Amino acid sequence: MAASLGYGSLSISARDTALANARTPDWRRRLGRRIWLTDLIAATLAVFGAQLVWFEGFSETVVIRPESTVSPFSYTAMGLVLVTTWMWALALNDSRTARVLGSGIPEYRRVADASLRVFGLVAIIAFVLRVDVARGYLLVSLPLGLALLLGSRVLWRGWLLRERRAGRFTARTLLVGSERSVADLSRELMRTPDAGYTVVGACVPGGVAGSHLEGTDIPILGNVDDVEWALETSAADTVGVTSTDDLPPAKVKRISWNLESGQQHLVLAPGIVDVAGPRIHAVPVAGLPLIHVEIPRLSAGQRIIKRASDAVGAALGLLLLSPLLLALALLVRASSPGPALFRQERVGLHGRTFHMLKFRTMVDDAEARLVALPAAGTTGIGNEVLFKLREDPRVTAIGRFMRRHSLDELPQLVNVLTGNMSLVGPRPPLRQEVDQYHDHVHRRFLMKPGITGIWQVSGRSSLSWEDSVRLDLSYIENYSLIGDLAILLRTVKAVFRPGDTAY
Repeated sequence: MAASLGYGSLSISARDTALANARTPDWRRRLGRRIWLTDLIAATLAVFGAQLVWFEGFSETVVIRPESTVSPFSYTAMGLVLVTTWMWALALNDSRTARVLGSGIPEYRRVADASLRVFGLVAIIAFVLRVDVARGYLLVSLPLGLALLLGSRVLWRGWLLRERRAGRFTARTLLVGSERSVADLSRELMRTPDAGYTVVGACVPGGVAGSHLEGTDIPILGNVDDVEWALETSAADTVGVTSTDDLPPAKVKRISWNLESGQQHLVLAPGIVDVAGPRIHAVPVAGLPLIHVEIPRLSAGQRIIKRASDAVGAALGLLLLSPLLLALALLVRASSPGPALFRQERVGLHGRTFHMLKFRTMVDDAEARLVALPAAGTTGIGNEVLFKLREDPRVTAIGRFMRRHSLDELPQLVNVLTGNMSLVGPRPPLRQEVDQYHDHVHRRFLMKPGITGIWQVSGRSSLSWEDSVRLDLSYIENYSLIGDLAILLRTVKAVFRPGDTAY
């Protein structure tokens, strides 16, 4: 490539003084050190806090059985070893690597897994060496440590996501592949800045440096043979390879060989989307990494656990929220003529219909007034199936408040208790919506609809129809109990900080 070719207005000769400073492995190391420090503080507080709480001091000695060959030692010495081992286990489990940080459930799972392994190892060693470690000491330090570790990771995650939305602490990514696949992937990455990838350029078959991907401002830095040059020129630290017929396996291998170990990364983006890690398994066959994708299904155990958690959660919710439910019912009755509850037919599991309960948020004759609404306002915001109006004149004042904070959904706890709905699940559709479904959308009915779901915490009324379907199907494809818990926690946050997507 000619030396005058540059990235934007930056020439190769200027790269060493400008783009070289943008090498991002630096932020990975800095972030890793910060999290290492908070992990150390959390583990230390848990271990020595448990010692202080259980023994009311630091002078207690571990009980050694007569048949043991171990010399007596104090709980303080044991605490130092336990904290060191805990930190070592967190590092070995890759809980602080940049590809895991900010990823949510996978990060938390690694922290929990490392912690449980450490305390399991302590119990085994104590049994083998005939050492009587106080059970209360372990029973306090483990949950306390887990709570502190996970709490600090949640705070770090919130901070990191805010930084990424501002364009910081992201991987500078060069996309390589066919123009269409690169454009599709770049749109997905730009749509989800939380993922931590900033696309700085692309190499496509027949690409000419100086042009841009159609419909984007992403510069094309050459064709698929110019990857090494483009990587150096753009100061990218990550190469994302999408599908292409012009990039044979040998070329991908050469790209990976040319990446700087520990500083630059290779990411392969298969065509399949919205499939989570637990269902994906890479199996090497004759040197080829074959990706196995398990077919989604809910086992009998998962169905029982989900139903039990729904029943218990709904019963507790109705019991604890009964004063609030009564107050809201009285406010609805006082705000406008009509009943407090609104019953509407919805489609649920396996396409069966049921009557869903909500607090009435509109005037009693809302259906009759529908035809009088302005024609310009009778379509959803970018949505050809769901009917939503940002400023619906039929909504009452108390109804608008309840919708904004999702309080109108609370009576659906009764639907959950009776088994028609779940706490978390796909959005419950109307019959007229179902009549417009394409065949693949009917996969929504493989699970019970939910009071909340990934659709509610990811944009709700502002989502396009395609995004609504994609999120619901993604939830079904990748269901997990931990995922449900995460959605419930995000729902609580959305209730108190609703934004402008609920109307």
